[in-house]
Amino acid sequence: MTRVNHKIRVPEVRLVDFDGSQVGVVPTSEALALARKRELDLVEVSAAARPPVCRVMDYGKYKYELGKKEKGKKSGQTRVKEIKFHANVGEHDYQTKLRRGLEFLEQGHRIKCSLYFRGRENDHREFGFDVLNRVIEDLKDKATAEQLPRMIGRNLVMLLSPIKTGGGSGRKKEEKTKEKAPAGESRA
Repeated sequence: MTRVNHKIRVPEVRLVDFDGSQVGVVPTSEALALARKRELDLVEVSAAARPPVCRVMDYGKYKYELGKKEKGKKSGQTRVKEIKFHANVGEHDYQTKLRRGLEFLEQGHRIKCSLYFRGRENDHREFGFDVLNRVIEDLKDKATAEQLPRMIGRNLVMLLSPIKTGGGSGRKKEEKTKEKAPAGESRA
């Protein structure tokens, strides 16, 4: 835990000014007076050093920036988003869920597709497999099946992850298809 202002109880500290310049080893009371004069805080940066290193800074702003850095680290993580289907899903519902899944993939998230069997749907599990295999087929250019559909109790579950796009590979494919098209036309 960081000690601030009057909580620093050592007789001397190595002081670093708010602009980063070294002031030197000074009594703690003098360092506190300097911090108060500038309307800032005296913050213990390194308690393990002898004497402890303290810095004159705005502690509230420092804590805010640390919290912001932590949030920045968390935002870069990929998450697993879930899309739930039923064996007798309607076409419009299917397309809506597929579109939402595509948005998740474009944001870099993985998708967990789950399908819950209710009542008599358990007798026709092949319908559930058909739905999830259709999802794989419809998203094959945007996602790969990290985990193929499998039964876990009454649920059918699969995991899709976004395809990492390589730089420039799309152009080569376009050029190859353009080269093949005129050859097909000349034979006809």
